[in-house]
Amino acid sequence: MFFDKTVLPSGITIVTESMERVRSVALGFWVGVGSRDEPPGLAGMSHFIEHLLFKGTKTRTAKDISATFDGLGAELNAFTAKEYTCYYARFLDEHLPIAVDVLTDMLEETLFADEHVRSEREVILEEIHLHEDTPDEQIHDLFAQTVFSGHPLGAPILGHAESVAGFARGDVVGYYSDTYVPDRLVVAAAGNVRHAELVDLVGERLRLSTEPGGKRKEVVPPPAGEVMVRTKQTEQAHICCGGLALDARHQDRFVLSVLDTILGGGMSARLFQEIREKKGLAYSVYSYHSLFSETGLFVVYAGTRPSNAEEVIRLIQAEFASIREAVPEDELAKAKDHIKGQLVLSLESTRSRMTRLGKSELTQGEILSLDELVARIDKVSAADVVRVAEQLLTPDRSVLAVIGPFGADKLAHLMG
Repeated sequence: MFFDKTVLPSGITIVTESMERVRSVALGFWVGVGSRDEPPGLAGMSHFIEHLLFKGTKTRTAKDISATFDGLGAELNAFTAKEYTCYYARFLDEHLPIAVDVLTDMLEETLFADEHVRSEREVILEEIHLHEDTPDEQIHDLFAQTVFSGHPLGAPILGHAESVAGFARGDVVGYYSDTYVPDRLVVAAAGNVRHAELVDLVGERLRLSTEPGGKRKEVVPPPAGEVMVRTKQTEQAHICCGGLALDARHQDRFVLSVLDTILGGGMSARLFQEIREKKGLAYSVYSYHSLFSETGLFVVYAGTRPSNAEEVIRLIQAEFASIREAVPEDELAKAKDHIKGQLVLSLESTRSRMTRLGKSELTQGEILSLDELVARIDKVSAADVVRVAEQLLTPDRSVLAVIGPFGADKLAHLMG
């Protein structure tokens, strides 16, 4: 086994991958809570708590926390997603004890002071307003809200201005106590790290609550075709087209990765070649997929002049139809080589390896070696790609979300 794994008596899971030829360590504390876990009145709370954990603890101010890592020449950051929150650092291997000490202090001893809650509310509200002024980012939230209408996965990670403006210290402490529990925590590290040392450090310094976390309610949203147009005076029309895809443990997730690469995974991909290179209709056009506990997303994005929006949408739909028909063997081979090349290059980074460990353990329940990943990719056939395309990329499952200077019914006829 290329990694080591220990589950502490408290329920905290620790996974490490040793890279003896490097002098750095990437360390991440992955908490299994995100925007999908929030009650409607607390939309944005997971992201809010992520910010607050940097504001100071019982023994360290916010400046102390940043100064410690700056003084070590280290990196410290965090991010929130729909199903997890991650706090991570990268530092010289000799600084593992102090890095663990500060991160565990942040996770366990943050003050959640009233003044911090008040000031951070304003910071997040500004972030939300900035996001609303950035349509090429906002379109992805609009698409998710449309696909997951009424489902927790449709909730925006930042929350809503109305919900964030009402956050009080009691809301923060209650949500934190319910969700930051040992059986939702994975500690992952990659680099020149000794597993036993990290286990001892975390075991000594991190307690959290002893109460088990509540089980996440998983409900598969029904697939449905829908068009959502948000009217806004923009220079470009921002388009997302796609729909529901596969969950994080689905056996066909590697097939979906190949399909994604063929359609929009690079400059030689079908969408880039057809829409940008041949037609000159967009500067940015790409696809991506996201895997969640019970379902997933497949999305194509394009930004184009409003007058070209209808043609771009038709071209996207045409590529969906084309890949449902056939995938040439040479195109399949190039896509697989691209995925394997990107995978190998990413594994030269301690942070990428740490991310793969933490995310895989938290969301998939298995951690595959490089050889196992390559074998799964190599196993994908052209018939597999066509089969998954026929399952996912059909008109009755397609969702279209657009931000631009259009009326609400302007583009509905394109999805019939």
